[in-house]
Amino acid sequence: MSGDRSIAGMLGLEQSGPRSYRARNLPGPAPVVFGGQILAQTVVAATRSAPGKELKSLHTTFVRGAAPDHPLELDVEVLQDGRTFATLSVSGHQGDRLCTRSLALLHAPEADLIRHAADPPAVSPPDQTPTRPVSHPWWDLRVVGDVDFSDPDQVGPPEVAVWSRFREVPAEASASQALLAFASDGFLIATAMRPHKGVGQALAHVTISTTVTAQTLSFHEPFRADEWLLLAHHSPWAGRGRSYGRADVFTSGGRLVASYAQENVIRNFPEGQRPLAGQRARA
Repeated sequence: MSGDRSIAGMLGLEQSGPRSYRARNLPGPAPVVFGGQILAQTVVAATRSAPGKELKSLHTTFVRGAAPDHPLELDVEVLQDGRTFATLSVSGHQGDRLCTRSLALLHAPEADLIRHAADPPAVSPPDQTPTRPVSHPWWDLRVVGDVDFSDPDQVGPPEVAVWSRFREVPAEASASQALLAFASDGFLIATAMRPHKGVGQALAHVTISTTVTAQTLSFHEPFRADEWLLLAHHSPWAGRGRSYGRADVFTSGGRLVASYAQENVIRNFPEGQRPLAGQRARA
């Protein structure tokens, strides 16, 4: 089920049971549903199922790709719901085909006993950073240093800083967290590829097999996704056909509001599975 290109359409889950939801897919040319879309919809499903609490963290395992021509079903199981914390399991599936499984931790924030936070990296502000074309008109994206993810011969350190801002953010309390989850899926594979000549994002699903296998988001402070956020990515390790990366998220004023980490596959295609010329593999 697809066709609605809006943020509200993506996040506007249809309730199909007491804690079950049906989600729309964003239209596009990809052979699988974008993982960031599933993360965003999982955030909404989790927060709706524990009213009165904020999402603190979400850990998601991507079991298999979701087909873009079928709706995604999200089933929530409440494992525990107390005064301060709630723990939920969220399963994303298409029929009997499991696509994702997430553990969500929600909480009721409390007064500080201690407080500290990392400082943001020294980067160009959004108004001095080159704009990058994106596939959705409601997303503004700017890449510090104008790093070209598509050029396999452009090498640099395994670091990428991105300014992100969304338009038309729905009023639902979880919308900003959901949209950061959407943005968080797109850059850590490219970050891991940066130091390696001849390897780049443009080759993913063409001559190189890549996919996200697991992702964890941690939310520290309230923020608005319709204001500029700096996503500072770093990949400290890659090898054995895998990569690991993490990012901190800062407001334009330098406040640390979230962090996320990702496990990925970056490998040669197994024998006989490389797509034909002009075609792209499913993730």
